[in-house]
Amino acid sequence: QKHHQTYVTNYNKALEQLDDAIAKGDASTVVKLQSAIKFNGGGHINHSIFWKNLAPVREGGGEPPKGSLGWAIDTHFGSLEALIQKMNAEGAALRGSGWVWLGVDKELKKLVVETTANQDPLVTKGPSLVPLLGIDVWEHAYY
Repeated sequence: QKHHQTYVTNYNKALEQLDDAIAKGDASTVVKLQSAIKFNGGGHINHSIFWKNLAPVREGGGEPPKGSLGWAIDTHFGSLEALIQKMNAEGAALRGSGWVWLGVDKELKKLVVETTANQDPLVTKGPSLVPLLGIDVWEHAYY
């Protein structure tokens, strides 16, 4: 959670700087701030999803998906085990830091597995993608 708070703090700081730059008509600073806003805003979005994905058994976590999600996983990937293998393979193939996502493509009406670099949120891969599960493959997620 330490890293998540840093993303929130830096995102808010960048937004304040953006407001100041816009008020001053400083286009150069506005452009320079875009990467900090994307990185730190994405870090906040991604970690917010990540924390919600973690749930103890008493709150519905730790159990295989049932109902419509379980059916969709079986339909689109063949089985939960096949989905896990696909997500593991995608995460292992990701160069550097980033995220592996299980999402739903609202336009295609199907589940998808995608990766994003650094702190890019899933929506950067397409506006119709909605994250269901995010796996942080940054090194700091495992120490």
